[in-house]
This record gives sequence, structure tokens and C-alpha cells, in this order.
Amino acid sequence: MASEPNKTSVKTTIFRIIIALTTVALIALMFPKGESIESEVTEGSIWLKDDLIAPFSFPIIKSPDVYRRQIAAAERTVYPVFIEKNEIENISIDSLQVYNTYLTDIIDQNISSDSVETINPTFLSTATFKKFQSLRTRERNLIDVKGPKLKELFAAARFVLTKIYKAGILNIDSGKESKDSIAVRVGNVDRIKAISDFMFINNARDEVAKEVGRLQYPNDVGSALAEYTSHFVFPNLIYSSDLTDEEKEQARDNVSKYSGIVNENERIVAKHDRITKEIKLKIDSFKEAKGDTIGDEGLLLQYLGKFIHIGLLLLLLSIYLYLFRKKIFYDNNKLILIAIIFTFVTFVTFLINQIKVEAPVQLLIFIPAASMLFTIIFDSRVGFYTTIILALITGALRGNDYSFTTINLIAGGLSVYTVRDIKNRSQIFRSFLVILAGYFVSIIAFGLERFAPIETMLVELAFAASNALISPVLTYGLLIFFEKLFRITTDLTLLELSNFDRPLLKDLARKAPGTFNHSMTMGTMAEAAAETISANPLLARVGAYYHDIGKTITPQNYVENQLNNQNVHENLTPEESASLIASHVREGVQLAQDNDLPQEIIDFIPMHHGTTTMTYFYERAKKLYGENKVDINQYRYPGPKPQTKETAIVMLADGCESAVRSIEDADSKKVENVIDGILNARISDGQLNEAPITFSDIAKLKETFLGILLGQRHKRIRYPKQEEIEKGENKAEEK
Repeated sequence: MASEPNKTSVKTTIFRIIIALTTVALIALMFPKGESIESEVTEGSIWLKDDLIAPFSFPIIKSPDVYRRQIAAAERTVYPVFIEKNEIENISIDSLQVYNTYLTDIIDQNISSDSVETINPTFLSTATFKKFQSLRTRERNLIDVKGPKLKELFAAARFVLTKIYKAGILNIDSGKESKDSIAVRVGNVDRIKAISDFMFINNARDEVAKEVGRLQYPNDVGSALAEYTSHFVFPNLIYSSDLTDEEKEQARDNVSKYSGIVNENERIVAKHDRITKEIKLKIDSFKEAKGDTIGDEGLLLQYLGKFIHIGLLLLLLSIYLYLFRKKIFYDNNKLILIAIIFTFVTFVTFLINQIKVEAPVQLLIFIPAASMLFTIIFDSRVGFYTTIILALITGALRGNDYSFTTINLIAGGLSVYTVRDIKNRSQIFRSFLVILAGYFVSIIAFGLERFAPIETMLVELAFAASNALISPVLTYGLLIFFEKLFRITTDLTLLELSNFDRPLLKDLARKAPGTFNHSMTMGTMAEAAAETISANPLLARVGAYYHDIGKTITPQNYVENQLNNQNVHENLTPEESASLIASHVREGVQLAQDNDLPQEIIDFIPMHHGTTTMTYFYERAKKLYGENKVDINQYRYPGPKPQTKETAIVMLADGCESAVRSIEDADSKKVENVIDGILNARISDGQLNEAPITFSDIAKLKETFLGILLGQRHKRIRYPKQEEIEKGENKAEEK
């Protein structure tokens, strides 16, 4: 009865092939180079292959941890480089002499001026300027000729500057030094000197004051001279970050990456030997050396092998989808989603591979998150199948690491079952304990197997716990993102839509209570029927809830909502009535689109009627106008016919529930006959020709519908005086 899926266009098929090839190519590009893809060895495991003999000589690469420590130690041997600039001293003393003349002229002008106000156009404080002016006045007036003269002070300033510069002034402040010695570069030669032999720029003023103090001038004169001299103190040892960095780079380059050499024909590891840290370094070094010997042609062939490798794994997934999940296989949006998740997890694995630390960072590859996403978006079988493929791919990227593949396969597989029958979004977070348990047992098992230290296993468990904690959070966030971006309807979306507080369902209950009750009954029938024929029960139930929402526009036009027994169709022609009844489909679709219902739910609105005939109005038209003058197509719903099992179930449930409701004095035989009539009518009218439903499914649906409808119309024992109660004759007695 079900028709085969329509053949997709050539354009769509080409697009699907492009998706597959692009995904395979991107994943293959993220493989490690050279021989590192052969197999991964772990410290503490047993070498089960034949003796590994070196076919050529190669250097042994140091462990990353040791190499980093040696690099850091080499950097610590580098002293900060300062450039000695002798010209600074000459410039400073020349500036002092020029300013001496300028200052003397200014003071002489002030002395010769009749103005009482002192003019001080210099950087000196007023007190210092006045002290210098006072000394100059005495000198000119030959007063206290035994006291210091201004010219003598200028000479003293030069003497102090010369002495200060001989010690050397650094252009850094005290407390900022990083080492107790520095490298003073003169030309291309570095002289290593203690930093205590020099002055810091922020201490130079104090040194000037000390040197002036040794000249034993009076306090006021000494203070003025110290202030004046300090203005001409500039650093003559300049720190160079560029030269220091060059020295550090040179020191790093001098650290060898190798700790030894393995000679040709030397045994790297013997069969049944335990893999020690030293042996693992030799094996890893051999892989890298062998990879470096591969030429361009070899690399191209190797990439081809990677491409075929990943292509075969994804081919298995494609075959599964084609045979058992055709809706996914023929939906390019869903294929793009699968490709994005696969590529994303692969890219994370690639990034993790670039991190060279002594820590099990590979346990932060969130395969359980991908497993839960695939399960919630599609189903548990797709989730488990994709988990297997994803674990194999990431294990290959980790150097064919069997233990990594198995651990993630167990954790990811368990996470699939935690969300298999998900009822709400918060259930995602209950997966934490199950994922953690999967990692915990697997890590303990492999740790005991390779005699790993307890400290190593504890560190791995800590990383696995982080994965178990982050995976549900990542799943929750990405699920919302993918639902919105790809407009995917998951079971979580359907559960949210089944809430009677949703605006459309609230309006249906309030405005069209008869239709609402009819929809609720249909929901029960559809859900139970879907379970019997392996359809989606939740989708069928929610579709039944929304199938008649168009009746909220004009509820009085439908008999189930006409509580006053006044039928508006009595005053309308048959064609007007048919048009009025059919409008609820168009209006329902518009309402659903305005409220952003998923397309899977919108499909129930036109498909639950298909292209069936509004028999009541059609028969009435034939009586009024004659059969030859009536076009049956004018009394048909616009369609389309049901395309899925779920929409077919709702169509049949709708017809059966409405027909049985109209039976008077219903018994099991009458109900069964009505159900048979409805089912046969839909089949003979070709309404199920486009739905993937079989005669065996129809038989199961009939049994389910019959059981539910009979249960709803079961007989009850009549209460005493039931007839009087129904007629209202007992009211007087109650009073």
C-alpha cells in the first residue's frame, strides 16, 4: 500500500554526494602525519608484536615535559641586555655648561633690573633660584668673598655628574630588576656585571645628593646644588627587550630536542617487553622519523588511504540510514547536521592532539555529548550507530588508540540509553552519573590492565568527570541551537507542544470545547495505535491535538460545538456549507504557521482529511440538484493525502471517532462495523496510497481503535430514580 520514496532530483543527489565527500576530506585532513597513525602505545602496556628493529638511524626525541624544563632553564641563564650609551654623559655635561651660562645671564639681568620682583624662567624651585641669585649678588658686590661662588657650584655640578656617570645609570626603577646581574653590550660584546654596581634611575637623585654632601657645602647651598645637578641626570644604560629576546631565542635554539640516537639495526623494543617511558620515547621518535622520510608522493598516497579509511566508516553509516532511516537519508538538512557534528568532534580531537602536556586531555573529547544529540534529534538506534562510527574515527585520529576508542564507546553508548525515552530537558542532566560510571569503570579496567599508578588513574578520572559534567550542558545548549537553525522537531519539542497551556490548545478548549474533547480522544487513540505499528506515538498524539485548530476561528460552524442545537448549515446551500467546512483546514494551517508550529505538526492539519469527500453535503447536493449536475471535486478537501504513518493514523482515528460518537445505543458489533466501514472507505478512496502503511498495520489499528472506543462507551449501572433525575422531577422532593 505504501509507495516507495520518490526519486530525488539529480541536483539533490549531487548535493548529497558533495556533503559526504567534503566531510570525509575534512576529517582525513585532521589525521596526524606520517607513521603516527599506525598504532598508539601506552606506557605500562606490553609490546605484543615482533621485535621492533630500527631500519635506519634516528635521534630520540626528548619527552615534552623534559624539553620544556630545559627550555625554561636555558631562558633563565640569559641576563637582561643593556646598551651602554656613552654619548649621554657628554650630552648631559654640555647641556649643563650651556645652561650655566644661560642661568648666569638671567640672574645678572635680575640684579641689574630696578624691578623688585624676581624673574625665574627656569625649572628650578624659587628657593634654589634665590639662593643662586644671592650667591651671584655677593660675588658681584665682593661680599663674603671667602664663600662659594656660583661658578664654583657649576664646576661642582659637573664633577658630580661625571662621577655619577662613571658608576652608570640604568633606565629601570629599583625593584623591577629580574636578575642580580646584567649584560652590558658595547658594540657586539656583552660584559656581565652585578646589577648592584649600577644606579637605578629612580635612585639617581639620592646619589647626587650624597655626592654633593661629600663636598661639605652649607646645607642650603648643598640642597640648591643637588636640585640643580639632578636635572641633568639621564640613564646611560638602556634596557633592550629585543636584544634580550634574541638572546633567549638563541638559548632556546641551543637546547637540543634529542636525548640520544638509535642506530641502524638496533632493537627498539623486544616482543613481550613492557613499554617504559624510555621505550615509548624511542617508538614515538621512530614514528616521527619514518614519517619525515615520506616524500610528496608518499604523503599523497597516505592521504588517499586516510580518505578511503574514513569513507568506509561513513559508508557504513550511509548504508544504515538508506536501509532503515530513509527520512534522514533523503533529508539534506539532516545530513548536513550529521556532518557538522562529526566534523566538530573531529576538529576538537585534532586540537587536543596539538596539546603536548603530560595529562589525559584526550578525555575532554565530548563524544557522549554527540551521542546524546544524535539520540534526541533522531532516535536511540541512530545515536548508538553514530557513536560507534565516531568512536572509531576519533580513535584513529588518536593514533589507532584502542583503549581511547573503547572507553568513549562505552561512555557514549551508555549516554544514548539515558536519553532514549526523554520526557523533559532536565533529564539530560541526569546523564552525568551514567556517563561518569562508564568512564570510571573503563579507566579502572584499562589502568589495572597496564599496571598504571593510582595517581595516573585518579588524574584520568578527574578529566573524565569533567567530560561527564560538561557533556550534558553542551548537549542542552547545542540542542536548542540545532533545533532553531535546522528547524528540527525532537521529542522534547513535541512534549512542550503537548502542554495544554500552549496558546493554541487553550484557545481550542475555550472557544471550541466539543472539538477539544474530540481532539483529546483522538490523541489517546493515535498514540496507542502508533505504538502498535512502530510509528512515533508522541508525534501522533500531538498531531491529533492540533489537527482541528482551524475550528477556533468559527467554532459555531461545526456540529460538535453547537450546544444550542441550532445548525447554521440549515440555512446554507450545500456548496456554501462545504466551502465553510473546508475553510478550517486553510485557517488551521495559517494559525499554525503564525504560531511557529513545526512543519511535522502542520502536516496533520490538511492530511487528516486528505482529499476525502464531505459526504453529507455531497449527498444533499445530489438530492437538490440531481447527481449529474454535481461535481464531486467541489465537495472534496484540498489535501494532500497522508504521507506518513502518523498522519494516516490521525486520519483514520478522526473518521472512526466521529462516526462512533454518532451511534445511538452503541454496542461492540455496531462500533466494529462502523470502524470497518471507515477503514474500508479510506482504502477504497485511495487516501492511504501515499502513506507507508500496510494491511497488517490497518488490522492492528482496527483492534486498537475498537478497544479504546468501546472502553469510552462502556455501560454503567443506573442510579436509583435515574429517570426522575434526568427529567428533573426530583427537585420538588429535594426541597
